[in-house]
Amino acid sequence: MKKWLWGLFFVLAMLAGCGGNEGTNEKAAANTAKETMDTQGEYRIIAGTVVLAEILDRLNLDAVAIPETEKKLPARFDGLPTIGNAMSPDAEIIKSLNPTEVLSVSTLEYDLKDSFEQYKIPVDFVDLTSIDSMLDEIGQIGERYNRSQEAADLVKELKKEIEKVELVADENEKPKVLILLGVPGSYLVATEHSYAGDLVRIAGGENVMAGQDAEYLASNTEYLYDANPDIILRLAHGMPEEVVKMFDEEFKKNDIWKHFNAVKNDRVYDLEEELFGTTAALNVPEALDTLVEHFYNE
Repeated sequence: MKKWLWGLFFVLAMLAGCGGNEGTNEKAAANTAKETMDTQGEYRIIAGTVVLAEILDRLNLDAVAIPETEKKLPARFDGLPTIGNAMSPDAEIIKSLNPTEVLSVSTLEYDLKDSFEQYKIPVDFVDLTSIDSMLDEIGQIGERYNRSQEAADLVKELKKEIEKVELVADENEKPKVLILLGVPGSYLVATEHSYAGDLVRIAGGENVMAGQDAEYLASNTEYLYDANPDIILRLAHGMPEEVVKMFDEEFKKNDIWKHFNAVKNDRVYDLEEELFGTTAALNVPEALDTLVEHFYNE
């Protein structure tokens, strides 16, 4: 029991940095960035996360630093200094680069705000907690940095792909879907307010945890069994291979899972972490296509 509680605590702590929504965006930082640019004649943007670096690239904006990552970033960022992990960047390095603005995400605001304030670093905590909020933020970044046309083109491109999926969803019966989010040691159930829940909604799925206020909830297998989902989606984060093994062991040891329709009908799917993160990303079309395949073509 203690092991499970510690595992759940770890999940909640991780989601506070990766998938929760703490506080509001500090748009006043944008004004500071604009004023500094006016005096220096250039923007010095730091991309605080991989997704934000990818958005900057699509808007044809350069950066002076990026987060440490194993993922291949666009060529425009080759050779740039790094600021450390996105969840715990080095404020001293950031300060030394004299940024006009750091772009981070609202899900990290609770963890990073004090450090940025201490070093007087201008920052915008961008809201990527849903697809709609990401589209809005792309427009705002484009307007702020004289890239309104690039932002409009990108938003139009993404909306076009989303509309295609919505048309498919409208033509099919809605499957009942259970979303499990796992990290090493434990897992939670994702509601419609999570990013994964947002994707499932657009793809036409009916989240069995609808009507909840939180993004993630502790699992209650008896309650979930009563909901009897048609499909179970398993999202592995942190150490994906280890988490998939954890899920497999849970489904074998806990006898109740074999009575779920989704399990009996072999409709349990492990989703790739790269496509199904805890915040929105530009790979929304690919993630939605994956769900459509699982929902309607299998």
